[in-house]
Amino acid sequence: MLDLKRQYAGIKDEIEEAVARVLASQHFIGGPEVAAFERESAAYVGVRACVGCASGTDALWLALQACGLGPDSGVLTTPFSFFASVSTIVRCGAVPVLADIDPATLNLDPEKVEAALKRHRKIAAIVPVHLYGQCADMDRLNGIAQEHGVAIVEDAAQTFGAAWNGKKAGGLGRAGCFSFYPTKNLSAGGDAGCVTTDDEALASQVRRLGNHGSDRRYYHREIGWNSRLDAMQAAILRVKLKHLDDWNQRRRVLACRYHGLLGAAGLVQPQAQSVTRQAPIALLTSLPGAHHIYHQFVVRALNRDALRTFLSERGIGTEVYYPLPLHLQECFLYLGYRAGDLPESERAAREVLALPMFAELREEEQQRVVAAIAEFYSR
Repeated sequence: MLDLKRQYAGIKDEIEEAVARVLASQHFIGGPEVAAFERESAAYVGVRACVGCASGTDALWLALQACGLGPDSGVLTTPFSFFASVSTIVRCGAVPVLADIDPATLNLDPEKVEAALKRHRKIAAIVPVHLYGQCADMDRLNGIAQEHGVAIVEDAAQTFGAAWNGKKAGGLGRAGCFSFYPTKNLSAGGDAGCVTTDDEALASQVRRLGNHGSDRRYYHREIGWNSRLDAMQAAILRVKLKHLDDWNQRRRVLACRYHGLLGAAGLVQPQAQSVTRQAPIALLTSLPGAHHIYHQFVVRALNRDALRTFLSERGIGTEVYYPLPLHLQECFLYLGYRAGDLPESERAAREVLALPMFAELREEEQQRVVAAIAEFYSR
């Protein structure tokens, strides 16, 4: 699925120089490396402020908390995402409200969002998840949010460098939340994250909340948390940020090649959103306004689990993002959702399969992946 050693081989000297710089300074928490990364990231995203934190999960919690959500606040998001998209809402004391996804992109369906807003009058925020490296339909979602007077907090964990109509993810709502987990397109050497925003007052509160609610040592205005980006991670991220656009472009080329190879093998039909015996693989749609950076290359697959086993036996890594929608997770059953309530999310969970995708993936490796898929369906 991913070979981080290939990436490291190309930037080894730069990374080691950055790490040595931090070790020589002995300045590990905050300091010039963190400040520089925050400044450079804000400029890259095109916003006034970036606040580093300890993880993408913390970025979501800090941003939502800074929006002032109370125990009666509803927060609308997708059930087809990583656990943190909903757990952070609960952690704020707010109530998750879930809307189904667009089967073409697997991102939030704006029509389902609008319907949910009409049913639930106490929704205070929408959290669109930019899944797999593609922004949700932010023109429609922002329009809906403005009409109903609710904030948008982007779960942009998988989309550092993606854009919508020329504007970068992380600058499309009141706040954007990023993860720099080692598998991400822009990755740290461990857990790390950040919040981006044009709202400088919100940025100040995010920074305070991530420092135990304190902006003056030993004086606490509110109850916060310990969630700081450390200097080592910031230094590594600064190196990788310089290479990110090139890596993301390589991913786009790889995705285009996958499309061609799968089509040439007769495995897909154009625009198909369902899998059949005649076309057992269905491709997701890249929207016209989206600059997709392919954090993952995900397809729908007939007999997904058997295909995954077959590929594994041939040394080909795959992953399922995500096998159980959040509304059916045991810990969220108290929300009252049941199987069948969000059918597109449930169908996606049965069909999605992520194929190997990283900037250094070789053409012959992609050919091997597609040949193995074709072999499976030819039996």
